Amino acid sequence: MNVIYSMETTKLYEEYQSHLQQVADIKYATAVLQWDQETYMPPKGANFRARQTATLSEWAHHLFTRESFKNLLLELNSRGDLDAGQKKNVELSWYDYSQQERLSASFVRAMSELVSKSYQSWLAARKQNSFAVFAPDLSKLLELKKQEADMLGYEGHPYNALLNQYERGATTGLLDRVFARLQAPLKELLGNIAAQPQVADDCLRQPFAKDQQWKFGMEVLRQMGFDFEAGRQDMSEHPFTTNFSSRDVRVTTRIHENDFTSMTWSCIHEGGHALYEQGLPEAAYGLPLGEFTSLSIHESQSRLWENNVGRSADGWRHFYPLAQQYFPAQLGPVAPDDFYRAINKVRPSLIRTEADELTYHFHVLTRYELEKQLLEGGLTVADIPGWWNEKYKALLNVEPPDDLHGCLQDVHWSHGSLGYFPTYSLGSFYAAQFFDAAGKQVPGLAAGIRKGNFQPLLDWLRINIHCHGRRWTSEELCERVTGEPLDIRFFMQYAHDKYKAIYRF
Repeated sequence: MNVIYSMETTKLYEEYQSHLQQVADIKYATAVLQWDQETYMPPKGANFRARQTATLSEWAHHLFTRESFKNLLLELNSRGDLDAGQKKNVELSWYDYSQQERLSASFVRAMSELVSKSYQSWLAARKQNSFAVFAPDLSKLLELKKQEADMLGYEGHPYNALLNQYERGATTGLLDRVFARLQAPLKELLGNIAAQPQVADDCLRQPFAKDQQWKFGMEVLRQMGFDFEAGRQDMSEHPFTTNFSSRDVRVTTRIHENDFTSMTWSCIHEGGHALYEQGLPEAAYGLPLGEFTSLSIHESQSRLWENNVGRSADGWRHFYPLAQQYFPAQLGPVAPDDFYRAINKVRPSLIRTEADELTYHFHVLTRYELEKQLLEGGLTVADIPGWWNEKYKALLNVEPPDDLHGCLQDVHWSHGSLGYFPTYSLGSFYAAQFFDAAGKQVPGLAAGIRKGNFQPLLDWLRINIHCHGRRWTSEELCERVTGEPLDIRFFMQYAHDKYKAIYRF
């Protein structure tokens, strides 16, 4: 009897897996269209592309939320002979189902169509340097996001419903406490830095040929461990990473020919995201255990490579001679220590993606507070440019000269991604804690990085983070990897030690 029961469970689980993989096929086909939209699609294709992605999104939602799949999940949940991995997959799918069934198919279609349209109006707004061009679509998106929060349900603040989509279990209460704990020590550190002579970064603001920057970035990605037989890099208005499986991961970058930093750290940052995607278990395609843990853990991977490795003295002990080979006229005369200090210059700036790793968190805080007020009704879309500029003046003492360098700089709102931005700061804090653990657990890690051997670090990340998919929440994973919950003291200690040496205070 037990054998028959087990065979029946096996058949049911295979049906479950097959169904989820069909849903994944549709979602990844949608992702291909979205990737193309942001890289190669001609402008006149926008209207039909919106229709195509909306149809696929609606169909994927329909398949995932149909009654027969619900019944299959209930049946599997009642079985007692699933192994641990199967049981976790089914539990997570039930959670996902309970979330998605609250959204109607018509809502999913409307959101998808509006997101496609909004992306195009965001591009047009950037070209015209006018937030007013984007504002009507953003207003419509905001209304849909309010509806989504209501449909999903929440306790406390409506922002919690949207945040939970990216960072399960996180709340505004948690984020408010994290940012409150961060601000005093971070402001003290920034004050100590400001009291010292500023480092020079003129060496980074020279003409750097586009083709050479591209070749250098590709080489950096290759040395990090990015598998170009399972991915590629292209150009886009805003750098991003997407994947269609763990064997097809796409990154994009952008190049400013008079700025060495923009392309270089875009490549490293997106490369960190891509290494995570390439490290997810191939056998779990379409299943929860084949998906990333959360947005903050995803961001921890990009920020770890970008900052803890990509802006480290150890990392550039290896990469700087390579950079000098690609740019002998620009960097040949520059001493390694001067270059290292230049790439870590701390200075309040306008653009989040190009900010130093300390003032970066005030960029995130601005967006977080703005989104909360938009959702609760304290601000309207029309208020955004003025509020944004005031906040940047208050927190960073910089004044955006126009919308392009202010509230139009991020692509996220055009994607409908409200609730996303706080994961950037959380990711930095997780990154510091993970890198500290790796340094203690991997013999000779720093020495290996100095020699350009990044494989031990990548192997450690694969074993401790990448291969687990969504098995644990962010906090559970952090405790397993580091022995304790997230604590910003790791980030502050890392930042203090690094910048004390750079600014010599």
